[in-house]
Amino acid sequence: MVNKRSWSATPPKKIKPTVPGSTQAMLKEKADKLIDDVIKPRYVKPAPTTDDYNYIADIHSKWYRNYFYFCATYNCPSPNALSPSFETKFARMEYVADNKFNLAYMRHNEQWFEVCQDISMDQCLKSIEENPVFTP
Repeated sequence: MVNKRSWSATPPKKIKPTVPGSTQAMLKEKADKLIDDVIKPRYVKPAPTTDDYNYIADIHSKWYRNYFYFCATYNCPSPNALSPSFETKFARMEYVADNKFNLAYMRHNEQWFEVCQDISMDQCLKSIEENPVFTP
């Protein structure tokens, strides 16, 4: 019987660029301003009176390697809840070059979908503010 598997060389993985500290600090500052001025007032509401539904308690941002995430913390007031709160990521900016980012949102099936490629930091933040797919 003939073996259908064969060995082949795989290309080396593409090395992702490291994010400069100044870019990290500038993006964190601009994103936190956007979150405090626009996103939190739009999506963070007072806790509901019923204990049946999860609600957004906080929105924050964080860096992980060369990815910058916008995250929402949901509270679970139900007595049957597995945990009192959980975190979801709803937007991702991937650093690709000097002041260039790829912008993606989290789909309903827990997969990232890239919307824009190689756009500036300010364009990413404007898109997150205006595009309805970037909702927590």
